[in-house]
Amino acid sequence: MTHVHAPHDYNRIFAVAVALNVGFVIVEAGFGVAARSLALLADAGHNLGDVLGLLLAWGATRLAQRSRSERRTYGWRSSSILAAMLNAVLLLVAVGGIAWEALQRFGRPADVIGETVIWVAAAGLVLNTATALLFVKGRKHDLNLRAAFLHMAADAGVSAGVMVAGAVMFATGWQWLDPTVSLVIAAVILIGTWGLLRESLDLALAAVPSGIDPEAVAAYLRDLPGVEAVHDLHIWGMSTTESALTAHLVKPDPRDDDELLARACRELHDRFGIGHTTLQWERGDDPAPCAGSC
Repeated sequence: MTHVHAPHDYNRIFAVAVALNVGFVIVEAGFGVAARSLALLADAGHNLGDVLGLLLAWGATRLAQRSRSERRTYGWRSSSILAAMLNAVLLLVAVGGIAWEALQRFGRPADVIGETVIWVAAAGLVLNTATALLFVKGRKHDLNLRAAFLHMAADAGVSAGVMVAGAVMFATGWQWLDPTVSLVIAAVILIGTWGLLRESLDLALAAVPSGIDPEAVAAYLRDLPGVEAVHDLHIWGMSTTESALTAHLVKPDPRDDDELLARACRELHDRFGIGHTTLQWERGDDPAPCAGSC
């Protein structure tokens, strides 16, 4: 079995991201109330959800670094999967709240101060872009970090939209544009969150991680020297960054078992990103002892 551990410590990055966003949520909510802008309040609520998501991801990252125990033989790695799923659920709740309030606002429009909306949204655009860049390196290898990056990138786009809406309201007086932009914000969050929820739920249910092709893995194992068949192949995510595999390989000739095992573990890691591999040899004399039940 091979082991792959994330080399990067993102504690400082998470701390900076959380501090920046907490400060901005307070400022944006205050200006949203002062300007009577639902779009600003909606974006502040979204940013608050992102802060909670960042805290969940940060906590899961810390837990994943804890050593394994006699009872938790894989440690706390899977906590990152739970954090990603909870993050998605929190964002969906936020979407519902924003959409409901926006629909209510169509029936009772408020006089929004467009100039304030423009400047606060511009500050949000700068902040969210800077925060997204903090996670740009880790987004390809960790679902938590990708969620953080996508949320911050989406926030930057949302802030740009709010800024444009504020400019249009300032120029035209179209107050209906404020709840309309709020609904667009809700739609953007929903689209970005749905994939995160689906992928985190798949990982929680021990599905094959999205970046791994199980057919290609099975074909690779079948092509190993001396292997006649492969069965009871299982691939699952141990965390948002680590994958595991177990399989039974029918190989009548026991020669070179150790060398082939080392080669398979190395190549499964290099070609498919699977860091924890357990292979069981079968000689093919009798029916597989647990075929169909493993």
